[in-house]
Amino acid sequence: MAMLMTTWNNRRLLVTVTTIGVLWFTSIAAPRKTIAANSPSAFVQNAIYSNKIIIFSKSYCPYSLRAKHIFSELHEQPFVVELDLRDDGYQIQNVLLDLVGRRTVPQIFVNGKHVGGCDDLQAAVRDGQLHSLLGNG
Repeated sequence: MAMLMTTWNNRRLLVTVTTIGVLWFTSIAAPRKTIAANSPSAFVQNAIYSNKIIIFSKSYCPYSLRAKHIFSELHEQPFVVELDLRDDGYQIQNVLLDLVGRRTVPQIFVNGKHVGGCDDLQAAVRDGQLHSLLGNG
């Protein structure tokens, strides 16, 4: 009987220690995951792959304004990230530099594919590539 009681107590102790270990591990690991999910890199990736059209822009940039106007003429509604109006705009531009080799604005993505800047967008409209990327052709 004493042996059975000791075995049961050891199992209970093991379950308690395991539970505490899991709780401890969760409390240590959880903040790291939260930080990664809120990083500029995660934001950029999520924005690119969650939106049909995304423009990384600056509100005062004439090339960004032109790109937005082009999509307006095509009756398309892009998701626009105004980098100059965000606290992490500079970091987002650094992520874009790593991703596409440019920090300049606008940087335009359609259905997850990098189109480029305003001149690239205008060329894609002229040669029909944008129409294909939008799934209209």
